[in-house]
Amino acid sequence: MPDDGPDGRRAAARARLDALWRRGAEFLGTEVAIMGGAMSWVSERHLVSAISNAGGFGVIACGAMTPALLEAEIAATQALTRKPFGVNLITMHPELEDLIRVTLAAGVGHVVLAGGIPPGPAVRAVKERAKLVCFAPALVLAKRLVRSGADAIVIEGSEAGGHIGPVSLTVLAQEILPHLREVPVFVAGGLGRGEAILSYLEMGASGAQLGTRFAASAESIAHPNFKRAFIRAAARDAVPSVQLDPRFPVIPVRGLSNAGTKRFLEYQAEMIRKFQSGEMTREEAQLSIEHFWAGALRRAVIEGDVEEGSVMAGQSVGMVTEVQPVAAIIQELVDQAVAALMAREPA
Repeated sequence: MPDDGPDGRRAAARARLDALWRRGAEFLGTEVAIMGGAMSWVSERHLVSAISNAGGFGVIACGAMTPALLEAEIAATQALTRKPFGVNLITMHPELEDLIRVTLAAGVGHVVLAGGIPPGPAVRAVKERAKLVCFAPALVLAKRLVRSGADAIVIEGSEAGGHIGPVSLTVLAQEILPHLREVPVFVAGGLGRGEAILSYLEMGASGAQLGTRFAASAESIAHPNFKRAFIRAAARDAVPSVQLDPRFPVIPVRGLSNAGTKRFLEYQAEMIRKFQSGEMTREEAQLSIEHFWAGALRRAVIEGDVEEGSVMAGQSVGMVTEVQPVAAIIQELVDQAVAALMAREPA
């Protein structure tokens, strides 16, 4: 006879959760279909291996690494975990082909191509030996990427930290999940609790990607000041960068408001004034604006300058209340989803 006690009900609920994200877990080769977001300076060997060892799927953020640095980072991660993990590569990197070669030669089974539509040669190179994951900000692009060879899609809402698109996950999920069944779809942006993950799984998602909560984990190498800033922050403190003049585009990046973000507005205004007065060309002013944040993320993450540095964070930062081990974060998410499923059944 089935066990109708609390333990039996919990086991049944966990089985339902596992069934909901089975497609995603099987695609990743993991126990739970939870990916770590690729965060520059944060998603390195220690955090990536911790996520994978806890049953999730860590992803190395290659960012601006050279092929030699990426090769060393992959080897260091493999020394810390035998579980699957992926590598996130930026499509605009000038050495993209070499980065793909290094990644595949190391035996990494999943490559995430981000930062734009991946070029055909890169897609074909990845597909020869690994599974390809791509980001899609709209249904039409998601379908195009699948036709081009993407084995899985991540839809990331504007609630996320770092570089963001203009549409919330709530809207993206409604637009994409009912109409894209060919490949697993992972949701991202503003996720901080298991109940939210569960709701998207029931809409058709195969798993979830989280960044902000893992950035403040015990295994994250981020400076203690960086983690304390997360704990103090509310959701409304994570805001996108502001563009003052459409003639000088600013790529939107979500982070915690601080002295640096206020100074960025002043700096834009000064560069625009210089352009209008003829002291600078438009190209010079644009380049100067783009270079304002150079090194700012490292200053915040590694050096702990959370006033002038770029403290990238998603709106889920308001749910970061303490520094927790990665395993505890993942278990908490699972427990919350299971409790939500249990609450639907009579005791």
